[in-house]
Amino acid sequence: MNFTQLLASVSPADAPARATAIPENWMQGRTAYGGLTAALCLEAAIPLSGGLPVRAVQVAFVGPVNGTAVCKPEVLRQGKNTVFTSVRMTGEDGVLAEAIITFGAARTSALDFAHLPPPEVPPPATAPNYFRKEGQGPTFAQNFDILLAGGNPPMSGAAEADISIWMRHKDPATLNDAVALLALADAPPPAAMSMFTAPGRISSMTWMAEFLTETIETDARWFLARHTAQTARNGYSSQAMSMWNTAGEPVMIGRQTIAVFA
Repeated sequence: MNFTQLLASVSPADAPARATAIPENWMQGRTAYGGLTAALCLEAAIPLSGGLPVRAVQVAFVGPVNGTAVCKPEVLRQGKNTVFTSVRMTGEDGVLAEAIITFGAARTSALDFAHLPPPEVPPPATAPNYFRKEGQGPTFAQNFDILLAGGNPPMSGAAEADISIWMRHKDPATLNDAVALLALADAPPPAAMSMFTAPGRISSMTWMAEFLTETIETDARWFLARHTAQTARNGYSSQAMSMWNTAGEPVMIGRQTIAVFA
């Protein structure tokens, strides 16, 4: 099931909660891919946004997401220019994820800058596949085209964890919108895995993503991401993420806490 079909299968937006049967091809081991979990929470919150664009998504991945996941959105506070919502995702095993999603109107400001230049990388046409072999990687990754634009792939024993990736939805019908971008942004394995010398388990614990534009546009659905692991200690890694469109314009930044079992 591709991403467009998956969103179409979500229960209607006028229901108190939105249910989704997680397909096998969107799984990452025993849980759904984290980017999909976050995207489903955002999709559930949008009807409560008052038509305002999303500014930030904060997600705690509480438990394995599988079977049928139910997202229940709630307005925490609604002002003239902002809406704060919470979304609780539940399943047979209780709470699976908790999200706080912020929507906000554009406003006039004397400040207008973005000091986030993209890394110098080859274009998608000349970048190699991120995974060394076709079909390699977790099941959910087969829904994306992922190219290694800079840095080192997982388990390469790299001296640092700093990778740049071109990526896009394989589904050509996927829209350039916030939900699709959020579903894509978490696709690469954590940057720290570049330093692994043997296979090891990882698990995302929290993820915060900030949208830097209201208009998400790019060529041929490609986005460039840079993931950098800044710390790894006591079994946890903290990494930063930035994303740009093909014009080099920043579209998202984020942070992630990852449990490392290696």
